[in-house]
Amino acid sequence: MRGLAWLPLLAACLALPPLLLAGDSGGRAEYIGGTVAALPSKTEGSIQLTSDDFFLFQSEKQTIRVRYDRINTLEYGQRVNRRYAEAVLISPVLLLAKRRKHYLTVGYQDENGEQQAMVFEVHKNAVRTLLVGLEARTGQRIEYQDEEARKAGKG
Repeated sequence: MRGLAWLPLLAACLALPPLLLAGDSGGRAEYIGGTVAALPSKTEGSIQLTSDDFFLFQSEKQTIRVRYDRINTLEYGQRVNRRYAEAVLISPVLLLAKRRKHYLTVGYQDENGEQQAMVFEVHKNAVRTLLVGLEARTGQRIEYQDEEARKAGKG
């Protein structure tokens, strides 16, 4: 019996990772640009919606916090780029390939009452979770750039 005393501990350790992931409401993103001077464009990080009070963008070097009640604009859209250079070099079949990018714009008022904006390219697997979470946390409706974006955002 003494040799099996570690089994409950093992079971608890195996159950822990899914529980930790269950609270993870967010996803990978890249800050494309906007009015946040302290954050350089093309900064990779993650958007986190786990806080009850703050929208968080966390990169390796910096964390940007915006109170949900200060967010006044949420916009989602896609841009489709055809990869012509690859098509010419590799195969004409790639002329038909499209790469969809997913963009989230977050508009908010800073502590000085100034309007600010951040534009993120969001990883495709995180789009729906982020959009639903942001609507719930902010009380704002997502503005879709077009019908194609609405379909992608609502699944």
